[in-house]
Amino acid sequence: MIDTKYHQVIRDLSERLVNTQRPIRILDALKWNGEIEVDFFKSGFKALPAVGPTFYENNRLKFDPDKKIDEFNQIERDIRRELGQYNSIGSIMQRMCREYAMVVELLKARGTPHFTRYSQQLYGSSDDAFYAGAPTLKDLAVLISNTLSFIKNQTGTDMDKKIYTSEEAVAILGERLSHYFQDEGNQLRVKLSDDIIADAAAGAEFIKLRSNTMFSERELKVLEVHEGWVHLGTTLNGMSQPICTFLSKGPPSSTITQEGLAIIMEVFTFSSHPSRMQGLMDRVTAIHMAENGANFIEVFNYFREQGLTEKESYTRATRVFRGSIPDGGPFTKDLVYNKGFILIYNYIRLAIQRGLLSRIPLLFLGKATLEDLHVLSDLVDEGLVVAPKYVPPQFKDLAALSSWMCYSLFLNQLDLKRLAQEYKEIL
Repeated sequence: MIDTKYHQVIRDLSERLVNTQRPIRILDALKWNGEIEVDFFKSGFKALPAVGPTFYENNRLKFDPDKKIDEFNQIERDIRRELGQYNSIGSIMQRMCREYAMVVELLKARGTPHFTRYSQQLYGSSDDAFYAGAPTLKDLAVLISNTLSFIKNQTGTDMDKKIYTSEEAVAILGERLSHYFQDEGNQLRVKLSDDIIADAAAGAEFIKLRSNTMFSERELKVLEVHEGWVHLGTTLNGMSQPICTFLSKGPPSSTITQEGLAIIMEVFTFSSHPSRMQGLMDRVTAIHMAENGANFIEVFNYFREQGLTEKESYTRATRVFRGSIPDGGPFTKDLVYNKGFILIYNYIRLAIQRGLLSRIPLLFLGKATLEDLHVLSDLVDEGLVVAPKYVPPQFKDLAALSSWMCYSLFLNQLDLKRLAQEYKEIL
């Protein structure tokens, strides 16, 4: 028997959570304006950008932060009161309330020494390990960067030539995604934007491409699966939830899952490439530098040493210090790509090893957090959560992926250094 009253209570609490977080726009609150860039270039890259607490005070939040924290605290209390302390859905929503409250604390701390501490709590640190004694994210960046140094100049093809204007990229990407999201009709859009730092960003029902940017065929493939199949797909799947509507929006913990899943899709579809991977590793290295005292100019020069243009170096250094000050700690969000990849890849391997294949496609059911999948799986069985509609073919038919991961479980037991000795006569 369906308890419609119970379902309505969950939906009402879920909608309150979604509506309360709505005015929070993290990246908008942290971004630097064009004047900062102009002044930095005028100084010949010698003067730290003029960004301090006053700069952020002038970029006022669109809400009262203390009242917003009180709202999340009240929702958390109401969840416990109406659903109980240990209700599975209630536990997820309570954690989301706490995360959103910490996000507001992060925004309150813009331009102060506390900013990086909140960022590390939400997104992690470059010194984080995956288990006791395991390598850190910084170790990952060193290992992969060393490997990429041998191959990055050997993989270029015509697919890497930037031949498409922003306008052409919008048309091509829009056409491809219209086939993937066939049931959405004309609702989906790809459009140009002048207010994003990255080349592309996904919204609720659209993808933004930065104006006046050239794209290669390989970059369009990455955008199709990363921004389209994953970010847009999980948003639409979350928006289709009739009861647990909180799955349409995600706190930082879901960002780790989202970005990790997007990088995995780049790899599984053979869309990724060495320069793309090097860029992800450089982000980890730059954040590690800032966590250990490097300032904006030092990080900017690091990116220039990697062969990036002055404009590209500025943009990437800005990603590291946005929300902070040029000689303060970093904003660590860009760690989530690699952190999420490792966490999800191992989740998939272990799920296959234990015969839990049905849980793997649930990664796409909305803005889910990895630690909640075992609960969400039960909720799908109960009918409280709807299974994802838009799932990439690699996750819809798990035959090939399962075979790959079965080999992966064994390959990880082999000592690569020992193998190098055995193969030295044939390599």
